[in-house]
Order: sequence, then C-alpha cells, then structure tokens
Amino acid sequence: MFSKTRVTEPRNPEAAPAAPEPERSFEAPMPQQPSRNRAAPSILSSDLTVTGNIQTEGDIQIEGKVQGDIRAHQLVVGESATINGEIVGEEVVVNGRVVGRVRGLKVRLSATARVEGDIIHKTIAIESGAHFEGSVQRQEDPIANGPTKKLAPPATAAS
Repeated sequence: MFSKTRVTEPRNPEAAPAAPEPERSFEAPMPQQPSRNRAAPSILSSDLTVTGNIQTEGDIQIEGKVQGDIRAHQLVVGESATINGEIVGEEVVVNGRVVGRVRGLKVRLSATARVEGDIIHKTIAIESGAHFEGSVQRQEDPIANGPTKKLAPPATAAS
C-alpha cells in the first residue's frame, strides 16, 4: 500500500496551520468475482456406472456409464462414456456415445462422438468424423422444461 502525506509547511509562519491533508491510499483494484461462484466440475470416472437420473446446476464431466437422464449447466461426455437417456444442458459437448435425446443451447459433437437420437439445439457444431443418427431441430429455448414434440425416428439401414 502506498500513502501520500503533506511534506511542506506553510511559508508564512504567522498563518494558521492548515488542516492536515487526509492520507490517501492507493491499492490495486480487486478482480471482480463472477456473479455466480462456480465450483470445479463434477467428474464421474470411467470405472463408474450410474443407474438413475443426475441433476446439477453446476458442470459435470462423464467418463463412465449412465443409465438415466442427465441435466447440468455444462455437460461433457468423455470419449470413454456411454449415456443411455436424455441429456440437457446450456452447453453440451459430446466426445463419447449417447443413446437418447440431446437438448442444449450450445451442442458440439466432436470427431469421436457417437449419437443415436434427436438433437434439439439453439446452436450446433458437428466435427468431421462424428457419427450421428437422428434428427436435428433448432429451437430458441431447447432446455425449457416443456415437452418437446417427437421428431422423426432415425433411418435404419436395410439388411
């Protein structure tokens, strides 16, 4: 911390002494904290199997297997992960396998993604090499709790 004080005295000794100048402090401003404190993302390791629904207001990264629906702020499906159920999040990144509906404001399928189901999104990115069977629909608010109409079933290959 730095401080500045008055060093010089008045030149006229008969003049009444001036009130001392208040001490000034100069400190570096504190960085602004985000309005919502984010904890570290929860991680489900590759040796973990969960049967049931998962819901969090935070971020989650899935590396194992989940039999159920998942709802999170940011959801990352790892390369070794398999999800059987609907996944919903503001941001959804799929690197592994999902069998079920994907709903998100921002949805990204990486080159290693395998998705069998419908995708409802506001924005979407599909990398070259991603495998996707289903239909895609753009909605302004895809994560709203209201029911989403059933989309066309995925095309099946003739044997």
